[in-house]
Amino acid sequence: MNFRAYRVFEENGISAGRFVELSLDDLDQGEVVIKSHYSGVNYKDALAATGAGKVIRRFPCVGGVDVAGVVESSTDARFKTGDEVLVTGYGMGVSHDGGFAEYVRVPADWVVPLPSGLTLFDAMALGTAGFTAGLSIHRLEQNELRPENGPVIVTGATGGVASLAIGMLAQLGYHVVAVTGKMSEHDYLKSLGASDVLSRHDLVMGTRPMEKAQWAGALDSVGGETLAWLTRTMQQNGVIASFGNAGGIVLNTTVMPFILRGVSLIGVDSAATEMPLRREIWRRLGTDLYPGTLAQVAHRVPFEQLPDTFSPLLQGNSIGRTVIQFASAR
Repeated sequence: MNFRAYRVFEENGISAGRFVELSLDDLDQGEVVIKSHYSGVNYKDALAATGAGKVIRRFPCVGGVDVAGVVESSTDARFKTGDEVLVTGYGMGVSHDGGFAEYVRVPADWVVPLPSGLTLFDAMALGTAGFTAGLSIHRLEQNELRPENGPVIVTGATGGVASLAIGMLAQLGYHVVAVTGKMSEHDYLKSLGASDVLSRHDLVMGTRPMEKAQWAGALDSVGGETLAWLTRTMQQNGVIASFGNAGGIVLNTTVMPFILRGVSLIGVDSAATEMPLRREIWRRLGTDLYPGTLAQVAHRVPFEQLPDTFSPLLQGNSIGRTVIQFASAR
């Protein structure tokens, strides 16, 4: 049986992806074979597929860090043919053949049964982005963030993680402040649940070790100067979830917000989340964290148009979530 896959190669020191025909024997080993229905396109996927970032750890490798579909076969008793499942993170699309293929083979320990309350499309409309948003909120709540504490600020607000986080936070009762550099998307962000929208270009970040205390919580996809500013403007015992570096990897700040205001900075690594917590976050994504705005955030693209999605994502022109639809889902 042959099928189509989008595989990333390295040739003459340059990496790039292209469609190829593969068989199951060409894929990495694993106990579970999944017939793909949907995958999601993440910033990490665009970096890997275009060679814009050093993401792939071995070549060639099928791209795609997400997949949702139906079990085709399994040698592990936990899964049987016909089960609806999803996989996000681990080595998918990085060191192990990933989700941009009509069939995927992975270790059984990576597979999550589709949670109650979600369809396969929902699972990939959420995907790594939604999982990261849900995990960030979960970790902030573990550190005592509550709606009554004050406003929660979300940076890079039109991105996949942030768009989903806004909807999740709003339905949990938080006052959400969205920050974006896209002036044309203010109404979109309000429709997702943001109470206020700030222009990134109008922010006065200041230079003092601590500025006016404003935020009870923060979800940051930007890093760099923006994250440094957040540390300076958090309220007493404020908590920040950091999960991105679109604005840079260097963090210039002081210890003052941490020792005088008790600010907590939490790193969020969704790819390596242990399975018990992973299942709990997916359970919540099908219940209290399910964003009612998911249909606004996600749009479908046929598998054959996958390469067209990378450039807008890398250039910052992509809004929300792009979901790749395979023929099996039609």
